[in-house]
Amino acid sequence: MARKKKELPVIHNVEITGVAAEGKSIAKVKIKETDDTPVVVFVPYGAPGDIVDLKIDKKKKSYAEAHIVSLTAPSSIRCAPKCEYFGLCGGCKWQHLPYEEQLKFKRQQVVDALERIGKVEFPEVPLTLGSENIWEYRNKMEYTFSNKRWKSWEEIKGEKESKEGVNALGFHIPGSFDKVLHINKCWLQDSIGDRVRNYLYSQGLQLDEKVNQVNGEDPNFIFYDIKENKGLLRTVMIRPTITGELMVCLVFGAEDSDISRNTNLSEKLMTDLLNEFPEITTLVYVINKKVNDSIADQEVKIFYGKGFVEEKLGDLKFRISAKSFYQTNSRQAEVLYKTAADFAGLLESKVSGNSKGPLIYDLYTGTGTIANYVAKKASKVIGIEYVEDAIKDAKINSEINSIKNTEFYAGDMKDVLTDDFIKTNGKPDIMIVDPPRAGMHEDVIKVILNASPEIIVYVSCNPATQARDISMLSSKYIITRVQPVDMFPHTHHVENIVKLELKS
Repeated sequence: MARKKKELPVIHNVEITGVAAEGKSIAKVKIKETDDTPVVVFVPYGAPGDIVDLKIDKKKKSYAEAHIVSLTAPSSIRCAPKCEYFGLCGGCKWQHLPYEEQLKFKRQQVVDALERIGKVEFPEVPLTLGSENIWEYRNKMEYTFSNKRWKSWEEIKGEKESKEGVNALGFHIPGSFDKVLHINKCWLQDSIGDRVRNYLYSQGLQLDEKVNQVNGEDPNFIFYDIKENKGLLRTVMIRPTITGELMVCLVFGAEDSDISRNTNLSEKLMTDLLNEFPEITTLVYVINKKVNDSIADQEVKIFYGKGFVEEKLGDLKFRISAKSFYQTNSRQAEVLYKTAADFAGLLESKVSGNSKGPLIYDLYTGTGTIANYVAKKASKVIGIEYVEDAIKDAKINSEINSIKNTEFYAGDMKDVLTDDFIKTNGKPDIMIVDPPRAGMHEDVIKVILNASPEIIVYVSCNPATQARDISMLSSKYIITRVQPVDMFPHTHHVENIVKLELKS
């Protein structure tokens, strides 16, 4: 017979002493009275200075994980979260911390990564550059339709069964892939996002009722069932811009004919949506019958409008399609790119390189945002990106801004950026790299070292992998400037910009 797993204890009157990676707080406790030394315990939703009772959830050799059972004495820096879903939806894990404290903790993440992972010398790291808007700052939000609404114990005990209690439109609950937390109000996007989302939810409920009355079908066919991979309404993306344009991208999990003898369901829904919201400048849709939610390999169809929106960055315009990557905090994106350009020496009246300006390589260029932003100070900018659709957008973005000194290449970075590619296209004076969270492939770093540009500006959304890559570059480069930038208020995420200069 299997041994019964021993219940882990509750530890009383524990002080939260700091903030760790992934947004968790930390404490040090002796889990057993017989322990010689305390272990580090990672605790979500704690604030430094809190006195709490902790329930140990997991015990490892060198650390433990726990959750707060009760808050005995709140920290002097703790504040009331603004959102009613705080602690449930998995986002905005730092709403209980004042914004100025968030900026300090984000800076510390960068320092810790460079010290502990990079093990390199670096200058004093300044305070994180804060976002002008700390609420309603996101230009892109994605929500999931589900026939399995997440319910609290209180709801389960006291709620009568109803359609409203079954279906949801909101966010996946962390640790429960098939449950969705229904959202009425999200503070991360302009209120138009709430209004569009709530309208779609109410229309979905009406469709659900109508289809099942007429056809007598499974009541879970309108709202998506993730386990069964069936259902009409799957996800919705809402993209407002600072230029006043608004894109809505609806993703359907089935054809109308799969759901009902009435084959006009999706068209009617989209028509009604446009009539209700004249603010929508383009409405696109995808029919995705795959198991996963990614639309990268799916056809995006235009129902109304141009099929894209345009965003403004400085004096440039950027075209954003449903598949395009664009920094989700539009106003703060200009702060990020201006800082990167400054690190590259491109804000000065004279820049290094040849008489016409430096040759710049922009690695992981996406839709060419950075490449086009710095092009006016360069002789040429060469952008490389894995996603072919993004490269198409990058070329269009150069065209609509009358930029003629950019070239873009699509393909896996380690396959495109080779020594032969450098020989053909020229040795870069400056490299700007902005890789995904996983950082750069070792082969890419070897090519960069062989190319030996005078300056590398490394923009990263993950200070840990950035520090790892910088460690590999440190054989030839030194860090001369560092600047964290906050793109995502109330989360632990931080962008960091590092300037690397070739050793003399």
